[in-house]
Amino acid sequence: MLKVPDHQVAGHKAGKGKLGPLVDDSGCFYKPYQCDDRGSKEVAFYTSFSSNTKIPHHIRRFFPVFYGTKLVEASDGSGLSPHIVLQDLVSNRNNPSIMDIKIGARTWYPQASDDYIERCFQKDRETTTSLLGFRISGLQIYENKESGFWKPVKKLVQAFNVEDVRLVLRKFVSSNSPTDSNSVPDCSFAPSVYGGSSGILAQLLELKEWFEDQTIYNLNSCSVLMVYEKESLLKGTSPGAEIKLVDFAHVIEGTGIIDHNFLGGLCSLIKIISEILTGPDEHTNKACLQDMEKNSVIDNGTNK
Repeated sequence: MLKVPDHQVAGHKAGKGKLGPLVDDSGCFYKPYQCDDRGSKEVAFYTSFSSNTKIPHHIRRFFPVFYGTKLVEASDGSGLSPHIVLQDLVSNRNNPSIMDIKIGARTWYPQASDDYIERCFQKDRETTTSLLGFRISGLQIYENKESGFWKPVKKLVQAFNVEDVRLVLRKFVSSNSPTDSNSVPDCSFAPSVYGGSSGILAQLLELKEWFEDQTIYNLNSCSVLMVYEKESLLKGTSPGAEIKLVDFAHVIEGTGIIDHNFLGGLCSLIKIISEILTGPDEHTNKACLQDMEKNSVIDNGTNK
């Protein structure tokens, strides 16, 4: 039995005759195979990544498990359609708080069509992508049983400026209501969610270390999902803070070149989360700024 995901925060959503992802009760996520080359590119990436012996084991945990492709009934009622079958990243979670963050100061790649580049370039400039090296694509923050989730609509999220992004990253780990405009986010959950040896910051730093060397892939327009469970935290158990990379329809081969675009955006996110935890860290900030400067030099040579 396939159903519409309860906790999808970004991307095309199923329902009302629209094509979108589905989930089952066994922990699988069914993503529609896009009819243009995006579908084949995403499958090619997952196939390559799954079999590539150069990918360290500790890095694989940041990517969804790939189970292949399968024909299933499409959500738009059009009948059997190919879907990419992946691990459902929140199937074992209760009321997860989730944030989808698209990484990179540009979301297009040089081999794309002029029309595609122009559309991405426009959107990158209208959001925080060009300024911060990332943008928030969607989120939900669990409040309590009575209020449920704060899940701002797509139009509001797309309008986030730099200060909005900083504020939302604080609200994500705060105990006070994210809808209360009169209160300052207390960030009381930050040490347990962002901090610690297994928190989100530590995971991002681990991922950053790999991207400083890996030249196998360039991850264009990919997202980092940040997930945790507030209820577990309030019960005194681990919040299960975790990051996962998703959306690989625009990945290209690295051909021996470091992915400075993704690395620079990752550093920018690390910088802001570090500031939430402890204030600006000189060493981390310097490394991030260097990567962002490299990214700017590279982009200036290829921008259209």
